[in-house]
Amino acid sequence: MSRLGNIFYISIVFGALWGAIWTVIVTLLALFVSGLTFQPQVTAGAFAGLAAAGILMWQPHERRSLALRAVAGLAFIILLLVASGAEPMGQPISTYAFGQFVFVILTAIFVVQSIYFVGANLGPGSEKRYNIEVLCLRFIKGFGLVAFTIAVALPFFVMIMMSLKNQQLLLSNPLDFSIDFGQGFSALFRSYIELFTRYHFGTYLMNSALVSVATVAITLFFAVPGAYAVARLRFPGQNFLSRSILLIYMVPMIVLVIPLYAIFSQLGMRNTLWGLLFVYPATTIPVALYMLQGYFRGIPAELEEAGLMDGLTRLNVIIKITLPLALPALASVALYVFMIAWNEFLFAFMFLDNVDLFTLSRGIAELNSSEVPRQHLMAGAVIATVPVLALFLWFERFLVTGLTAGSVKG
Repeated sequence: MSRLGNIFYISIVFGALWGAIWTVIVTLLALFVSGLTFQPQVTAGAFAGLAAAGILMWQPHERRSLALRAVAGLAFIILLLVASGAEPMGQPISTYAFGQFVFVILTAIFVVQSIYFVGANLGPGSEKRYNIEVLCLRFIKGFGLVAFTIAVALPFFVMIMMSLKNQQLLLSNPLDFSIDFGQGFSALFRSYIELFTRYHFGTYLMNSALVSVATVAITLFFAVPGAYAVARLRFPGQNFLSRSILLIYMVPMIVLVIPLYAIFSQLGMRNTLWGLLFVYPATTIPVALYMLQGYFRGIPAELEEAGLMDGLTRLNVIIKITLPLALPALASVALYVFMIAWNEFLFAFMFLDNVDLFTLSRGIAELNSSEVPRQHLMAGAVIATVPVLALFLWFERFLVTGLTAGSVKG
């Protein structure tokens, strides 16, 4: 193999791999959506991907126009059909014809775009060892991204599809996740409607929201001054306190359940939300202290000293200078604490017996029985996941900034 052709030959090998990978992924997606027994044609997909990569990578990057990508995609489709004997998904093309046509086109698009992005700015005339390494790293990165996305999205996809099915269809074909959108709104979302009308999920949501927001407020109320004191003030034992904040996590929470259960029963705090508001902040304040102290150390002390010289008190310095600069860290800590309180199950399961006081995680546990249809359990899991997912996506930039700054300066 000549040095001149390294980029091209490696690219077509990666094209074959992309063809095999996307053939498997899209075929499994078609199986879930249609419920038919499709089988991935890996060899045919690899052969078609190799040909598509050869067409696309033969030309320099600046000549890989949309038209050339369309030609490569068309070649992929034709070769996939030929190599698979007109059975691109292990079934005759006449079976589920329109669906197979759509999924084959999707496969071709994914394969061609993957080859295009991996080989961006590379091709004939760029035969350097660095460029070959870049090509290989791009493939590894792309494959890792696809694998991670599937690992995250597939369970959520299955959860949503199962929540929209009825019991009869789930029992007849568990792998059929196709949805009949013509059945009407009430029939399609029957599981969700019954959760709120029969299983008190509105109450569970309100309880979880109340406990989670209150936990965030209590945690920040104690963690902010505590972290500031550790980061800025000088007092005996400061270094020990700074390093030992997270020691509480060396004690498993399950060890504390029985003693707390006995104490709360004697104090009349078991089976109350107040009991959770004592326990949750106790588990979240240490990590909040650890995260915030690192961020506070990263704020230049000269800014606070200037405020003190201008006549501000220490409290005013914290309120007017430190906290506005620490908003990313506060947002990240608040989101982290909220997720912990929202998803906590052990203490809620042990302390709460009254159905009117159940949090969302405790309520979902009640659905895990033979008397409740599986689609209701999946619908409950969706309801519990979506609010936290939406908050996480909204505050993601604050979360990354806050965690990064705290880890560098701590």
